[in-house]
Amino acid sequence: MGSDRMEMCKRQMQVHQEAAASVLQAHHKMGNTPSNASNACCFCWCCCCSCSCLTVRSEDEAIQRSMFEPRSEGNSNCEESPKPTLEDACSWALSFEKVMKSAAGRSCFRQFLRTEFSEENMMFWLACEELKKETNKTVVEEKVRQIYEDFISILSPKEVSLDSRVREVINRNMLEPTSHTFEDAQQQIYTLMQRDSYPRFINSSAYMDLMKSLEEPPPLAEP
Repeated sequence: MGSDRMEMCKRQMQVHQEAAASVLQAHHKMGNTPSNASNACCFCWCCCCSCSCLTVRSEDEAIQRSMFEPRSEGNSNCEESPKPTLEDACSWALSFEKVMKSAAGRSCFRQFLRTEFSEENMMFWLACEELKKETNKTVVEEKVRQIYEDFISILSPKEVSLDSRVREVINRNMLEPTSHTFEDAQQQIYTLMQRDSYPRFINSSAYMDLMKSLEEPPPLAEP
């Protein structure tokens, strides 16, 4: 029964990898703009307000941010991630939603984004998820301003790529910050990752290596 399930999983993964490959070819022919391209012509709230209103980073935040520096491609595997099951990892090839609903999937995908220098997309999405859980008004306002400074401001090295319409929505929302200030932006970045990065992730050596490691039988215990 286990071998049948594995074979079915492999067939499903092959079908979806072929579909992902065709998407990549179509994007290449269309000459899509890189996902981390800056939108320098967009209005920046940070540029028209005093920087004194921005929350000063705490020492703990500085330490946490140092962990997010881009790493070399040699570290693009999922060794740092929670260990997924074979069934879990197989499901990632079925849809991007499966990746994002899995803690191990998000971790592996984030490491892949790091090799493409677009990890800020996942960092922004995760920050928005945390923001939506917050109910304290003071904390919400602090987090909103921090997220803006880190991912929306054109002065930030981790600026995410958003169109002018979404930036205008954010600038209006910044007048009265709430836990849903970045809802439109979060959805746009989710779609960007799904369309551009996800197909490459499913066809990446990191994902292939992970699948091989999960398919290998565990070593026999020594007598």
